[in-house]
Amino acid sequence: MIKVASIGYPRIGPKRELKVALENFWKSDISEAELQTVAKDLRRKNWQTQKENGVDLISSNDFSFYDQVLDTICLLGAIPKRYKWDGKEVSLKTYFAMARGSQTSELDVPALEMTKWFDTNYHYLVPELSKDQAFQLSTNKPFEEFNEAKKYGFNTKPIILGPLSFLLLAKGLDGFKTINLLSKILPVYKEIIKKLSELGADWIQIDEPILVKDLDSQVVAQIKNTLNELKKSSGSSKILVATYFEDLNDEVKNEIFESDIDVVHLDLVRGNRNKSYVKNSKKQLSLGLIDGRNVWKADLQEKIEFIKNNTSGDIIIASSCPLLHTPYDLDLEQKVPQEIKRWLSFSKQKLQELNIIKNFINNNTHQTELKKNTDDVQDRKTSKLIHDNVVKDRIKIINKSITDRKSSYTQRAKVQKDIFSLPKYPTTTIGSFPQTSDVRQARAKFKRGEIDEKNYDKFLKEKTIDAIRKQEKIGIDVIVHGEFERNDMVEYFGEQLKGFTFTSSGFVQSYGSRCVKPPIIYGNVSRPKPMTVRWSKFAQDQTKQIVKGMLTGPITILQWSFVRDDQLRKNTAQEIAFAIRDEVQDLEKNGIRMIQIDEPALREGLPLKKKDWKEYLEWSVDCFKISSGVVKDETQIHTHMCYAEFEDIINSIAALDADVISIETSRSRMELLTAFEKFKYPNEIGPGVYDIHSPRVPTKDEMKELIKKASKLIDSKRIWVNPDCGLKTRGWPETTAALEKMVEAAKELRNETR
Repeated sequence: MIKVASIGYPRIGPKRELKVALENFWKSDISEAELQTVAKDLRRKNWQTQKENGVDLISSNDFSFYDQVLDTICLLGAIPKRYKWDGKEVSLKTYFAMARGSQTSELDVPALEMTKWFDTNYHYLVPELSKDQAFQLSTNKPFEEFNEAKKYGFNTKPIILGPLSFLLLAKGLDGFKTINLLSKILPVYKEIIKKLSELGADWIQIDEPILVKDLDSQVVAQIKNTLNELKKSSGSSKILVATYFEDLNDEVKNEIFESDIDVVHLDLVRGNRNKSYVKNSKKQLSLGLIDGRNVWKADLQEKIEFIKNNTSGDIIIASSCPLLHTPYDLDLEQKVPQEIKRWLSFSKQKLQELNIIKNFINNNTHQTELKKNTDDVQDRKTSKLIHDNVVKDRIKIINKSITDRKSSYTQRAKVQKDIFSLPKYPTTTIGSFPQTSDVRQARAKFKRGEIDEKNYDKFLKEKTIDAIRKQEKIGIDVIVHGEFERNDMVEYFGEQLKGFTFTSSGFVQSYGSRCVKPPIIYGNVSRPKPMTVRWSKFAQDQTKQIVKGMLTGPITILQWSFVRDDQLRKNTAQEIAFAIRDEVQDLEKNGIRMIQIDEPALREGLPLKKKDWKEYLEWSVDCFKISSGVVKDETQIHTHMCYAEFEDIINSIAALDADVISIETSRSRMELLTAFEKFKYPNEIGPGVYDIHSPRVPTKDEMKELIKKASKLIDSKRIWVNPDCGLKTRGWPETTAALEKMVEAAKELRNETR
């Protein structure tokens, strides 16, 4: 007998209802009670959707106001002292202070550090744990949401981030190993499980995605005992341990399978090796058959054959990972061409796919739906929309004449120094400026045909000129045009490239209220015409200062899109790289002397297993160099990266051979810069001096302190001064205030270090 489980469902709302409510709450336009009402309505609808689409094990506690790791920090009472928590039930005020920082007379603190969730484009807030860390049950969220679901008639499966993942994703202050806190954290987890069991939970899901990574022997040795301890507290509840995003190593698999927990969830989409664990397994399994990270319709006949050939008895089927990473509902979609739309499956449709598999195997029903699925899958394979032989031929020959710059960085730096004559600690920004409501409204009106192209163009020119004048007034050395014509740093480029399609409703959560609408790459990629040249040239014509051309790099476009799964990701990345190369060449021909090719997702794309790193890094670095290697020595290539453990890939960052790299460092207080110091990074570097993801405006002295700290690690002659990231999501008052302080800090340090 087969049952369908949801192992996590999106929470931002089909129409981003939570995003709207959160941002209104932060502006004090709605009350906390009104925010809670929106949240309750979204949870109820999620449970109803799961039930209506055949889910037997409906999930709860997968809702979050910001981030599931932050929820767990609050659940366990692991709140850093600077947030002045009173030890009682954690309030939303404390919760959002950790998420976004706080700048009030009562509490002036920065936010917790943020980084990428495994190899996804979702961001989580990093727990900070000390050697003497105490843990205590500090919120009732899982219990309240379980009871809330019960009132609506849903006996749900609560989801809790497991102790091993929580500890190993955390940051140990003073460098201690967070796993050493396992004995202190386990009693709180056991208390949580016991309480859920007493409330009547038939199932409890413990998420342990960390178990798919390379683990040291100290961790592996504690897996079985940890899971056994959790099981001891479960009473009559069954414990499902969910792993996802990769396969399990044999030694880790053995520890889990030999433990007392009831069910193990395996990702069978990204974890090919996991498939060999299914047949003859003595442990009941949850099979992650449907891709929880991509939007392509599954070949259900293939999934059915796998089940028939490899399983017997009771099994659970589910998506490969939580559906947080896919859009809500294809039924809402108005933009995707019909031929491509029949190839797609969003979160709700993935539940329906699982239901078709279940009912076909259990009851021999849903044969019509299965036949339609087979037809749609076959149609995609044979479609003429997908293939372009010119593009395929172009990527067949990639050699040093294509990837390498004409001269070494040392030679280029001398040429560029004479041309640009920049001061010490040159200041710049990462690219975008505030996309205020008038910008968003004008774009929406233009798309709806309410304003014509001429008037929209005039509006964008006025915004661009205004941004340039603001930067000139502030005193920024290298300016940007502000990107007001762009909706998203990936979507904007994808809209102008062949092989991409776009959704009207395909939003996924990136962090907090920040949502992105990833493009869908369905075919071979090429650039029909220039994409950014017009606006970069227009901006440069408005000022005597240098204006950077701004591009998104091939790996970031790859990582932040839903990528075709019928060819190697490497090949798709190479196609994108050649398209960006053509754009770089055109920018240079049109007088743009600095070109930034952003690659914030380079580290994000790193495989979770170290054995796979070398191959990925080789082709991803080559893709960046394909994009940038075409320019003359006089043209300065910049790149930008954020939220990365740079030490892991510092050799590859150097191999990019960008003249200047800007990186996120403010939330970590420049700790991430130590990798560049140890490696003796040879080129120029702009460590971010303030966190743009928080509305808090840091003081000039805070920024000076960070620049000084950076100067102790990196030669000050090679340091640029910039924010952590683009300023698109911020407002003008805070942006102007922060940039003015940033420029003041740089100028004061120039005078102090002459």
